[in-house]
Amino acid sequence: MASDDISQLADALSKTHVGDGELSYKGLGLKLDNAESVKELVRDIEQYQGLRALRLEGNTLGVEAAQAIAEVLESKDQLQRCYWSDMFTGRLRSEIPTALRSLGSALMSAGARLTELDLSDNAFGPDGVKGIEQLLKSSSCHTLKELRLNNCGMGIGGGKILAEALMECHRQSSALGVPLRLRVFVAGRNRLENEGACALAKAFQLMGSLEEVHMPQNGINYPGVMALASAMRHNPELRVLNFNDNTFTTKGTLAMAQALRHLRNVQVINFGDCLVRSEGAIALAAVLREGLPILQELNLSFGEVTEAAALVLAQAVMDKPHVNKVDLNGNCLGDEGCEALREAMENMDKGDILGSLSDDEGEPDEEDEEEDDEDDDDDANEDCNDENEEYDDIVKENGGMKKDDSPVKPQSPAEIMSFLSSPSVEKLLQLGEMRTNLQQQVDGSEPHKAADMLLKIGSLYSEESETKAAVLETIDIVLKKLLSGSAFQSYCFLSTLLVMMGLLKGEGKMKKVLLVPGQLLCLEHAVQQEYFPQHHASLLHIFMSKNGEALKSCSSARERLSSALEKKCNDLH
Repeated sequence: MASDDISQLADALSKTHVGDGELSYKGLGLKLDNAESVKELVRDIEQYQGLRALRLEGNTLGVEAAQAIAEVLESKDQLQRCYWSDMFTGRLRSEIPTALRSLGSALMSAGARLTELDLSDNAFGPDGVKGIEQLLKSSSCHTLKELRLNNCGMGIGGGKILAEALMECHRQSSALGVPLRLRVFVAGRNRLENEGACALAKAFQLMGSLEEVHMPQNGINYPGVMALASAMRHNPELRVLNFNDNTFTTKGTLAMAQALRHLRNVQVINFGDCLVRSEGAIALAAVLREGLPILQELNLSFGEVTEAAALVLAQAVMDKPHVNKVDLNGNCLGDEGCEALREAMENMDKGDILGSLSDDEGEPDEEDEEEDDEDDDDDANEDCNDENEEYDDIVKENGGMKKDDSPVKPQSPAEIMSFLSSPSVEKLLQLGEMRTNLQQQVDGSEPHKAADMLLKIGSLYSEESETKAAVLETIDIVLKKLLSGSAFQSYCFLSTLLVMMGLLKGEGKMKKVLLVPGQLLCLEHAVQQEYFPQHHASLLHIFMSKNGEALKSCSSARERLSSALEKKCNDLH
């Protein structure tokens, strides 16, 4: 380095003491190749007593320069915060791990106790993670509160190495009675994919201390999302959840909704560009109704959410006093849907919190929906039964009970089992008072089976008085049980029912039922009953009013049901 460059560096360094123990060389654009090039910098570090924070971001550091800085850091035992992002521009990828090892070894030798480590915007790949692996496992990171590794190209391999390092750090620190309590984790744009996400999920669950998780744009789809969701529910202090630009689909969104039911401190949810779809949006609306008491921001932009589902979400936001931002831009509302959503928010005095809808994709046409279904089938590579069981398992787990440890249902009489296997009017009438036993066979945590049973019973309806009375009594028995559980379970059941009725586009291969008027007339009866909550009626009414054409084969029954729903929604409770 020329003498005038050294003089310029010295002048810059004279302005870097910013108080609170921080020494900053941020954004100086220095090309630091060797020991000579960092001579003044090293001297400044050496002379800084009580150094607690070191900013090197925005410069480029070679191996020799890193080694020279490392030597002086060996005496800085009070160092707590290392802001070392964007520090290797133009360097060979092979150089970076060596430089990182030198710096990490110095921190360990000094006995530093880090609280923040930021290595974002360093494209070091899996090898770079190896460069910090020993540091992360060491006692210097037992006190780590914030770890930022955004845009580092870690990939699946790097994600796995990172996860194991964090778990080892937690094991060692726990053995000493002071377990690692990482609060902020940032790892966006790292191509972690499902395997990397699943590995990190294990670390997150083990720590249980996270308050902010930022993992946008990582190529994660629903298996990885489900693993992360399971881990999130073990971190009760979570405030910020940012998984923008991954691919949830309905199954992943259901898993995240399930996790959110257990979290009381969440303030920011960013599931934008995550393909949450309408079924997922309805599940999140259910969570809004029964939880998330201090939520402030909700981003479900670019998720293929339709107008009806967006309106259900809007109603769920109504009682959330702290919400100040709702982003539903880039969905599939259409011009009329955008206007309806704005009007709904205005009517609830929430118009100011709704973000722009300028990038709305418009209403999906039937051809687009068919193509989406085919894509889903290819991506999932699983048959209908597997998918339905996976959906049911998510809902079942939300109730605190997985399939394997569910209580055994009481043995039902043969007549009940015969009716369920092939329902008929004759069998229903023969059941008599045993119809009440059907309640034992209804499980809100199995929405597909429940919706299928309800529609089969409804198909038996006729105006013959004995049959009508028996069918409606049975409908009451079944629905009273299904709608008495959590909002999450009842919304999952209702959204599944809507899919089967053709009022909501589903995900995968679930087939629509050929509807008959009796099924709609049974629902007309049910919505007038006390057990049918107003907000459930509102959900059905919204989808009926937006997708009524799906029921054109039952026009008279459709009108009766619509009228009953409208009356229920207008009733004040």
